[in-house]
Amino acid sequence: MSLNRSRLLFSLLAACIAAAPAGAALAQDVVLGASVQLTGPVANTGRYYRDAYQLAIDKINAAGGVKITGQSHKLALKLYDNQSDVNLSVRQYTQLVSQDKVNLLLGPFASNFALADSAVSEKYKVPMVQGGGASDQIFARNFKYVFGTLAPASNYFGSTIDMLKALKTPPKTVALLYADDAFDVSVAEGTRPMLKKAGFDVVMDERYSSNTSDFNSLLSQIKSKNVDVVLVAGHETEILNFVRQAKSLAVAPKMYSFTVGVPSEDFRKALGKDADYAFGMTAWLPTPALKDRWFGDAAQFAKEYKAKFGYDPDYHAASGVADVEALVQAMEDAGSIEPQKVRDALAKVKFDSLYGPIAFAANGQINLPQVVIQVQGDSLAEIYGAKGFVKQPKYPMPAWNAR
Repeated sequence: MSLNRSRLLFSLLAACIAAAPAGAALAQDVVLGASVQLTGPVANTGRYYRDAYQLAIDKINAAGGVKITGQSHKLALKLYDNQSDVNLSVRQYTQLVSQDKVNLLLGPFASNFALADSAVSEKYKVPMVQGGGASDQIFARNFKYVFGTLAPASNYFGSTIDMLKALKTPPKTVALLYADDAFDVSVAEGTRPMLKKAGFDVVMDERYSSNTSDFNSLLSQIKSKNVDVVLVAGHETEILNFVRQAKSLAVAPKMYSFTVGVPSEDFRKALGKDADYAFGMTAWLPTPALKDRWFGDAAQFAKEYKAKFGYDPDYHAASGVADVEALVQAMEDAGSIEPQKVRDALAKVKFDSLYGPIAFAANGQINLPQVVIQVQGDSLAEIYGAKGFVKQPKYPMPAWNAR
């Protein structure tokens, strides 16, 4: 081939490239980055987020991806295992934004992780939408780049207290137990004034060390004080130990309620019949009434989730899907993947998700009402919500030897 002919072909090729639609070169993947607990003490809950993020991304991609100024972009997930280590999680989020150059961030599980990791998103001005941290502390710092899809921890027991007041024979004495991490401290700080306002006598207000396995002393106090109702804010493994030790010591108040565990299929399987009568709370149930742009409704999502992963989703998984959907909605509203524009769109976003209506308050958090639930035999029953009793609770709880 002559030199002149080579030059001519090169010029024609360059002209073709220049004339190609600009969109073809811009339709790159939008990469969402996250660090979640896939190993370590809270890996059982961390998997909800990994699985929910991936299922949501797959579903959105199958529908054509995220539409930005008329052009479709596929979503991709860059995920690390933080091994249930907060310090490692912070380093991984730093790597995601500074080295991996992900476009936007999804959150970890647990408030103490979200509290630390959101400082990275704030420093680098990359929006993070997270459904794993509910502590009021996360949203009390005037940060502009963290958004949360869990209701405030300070109001987790709000609907439970309303239900207690509405019982035909309301209890009189209450014990409040809570772990010493960010989420559970926020729960306790919000629950105290609500109990006082409701007129209950708080005979125990005890803080315990996170990941403790010994509740014998606290349970002995509950028994000696003849406490009517026990409210526990803690981690799932702690709650499992609490129930098992309560049975071994024959401690059976009229009612106990937990911030975590009860909505989880694994929790109920781990305890078997001993889970019966336990109260809990959830901001989400897989009802067809919750309509969704990509899955149809929450019931269809739950069915797809169970078919793909082999276990039922709970509110952790639903909030994880809502996190992905919120970022997609914000990108489309902003017509951009530029972090500042997406952040501004998130602050104004308003849409229906399978998790519920998504609209962030000025501090970046949403506020969905908690539904009181109870384990009743082989099923999980919806007991009390915004409109009052849905179903009568099994109350008071019988003694262990009378079940």
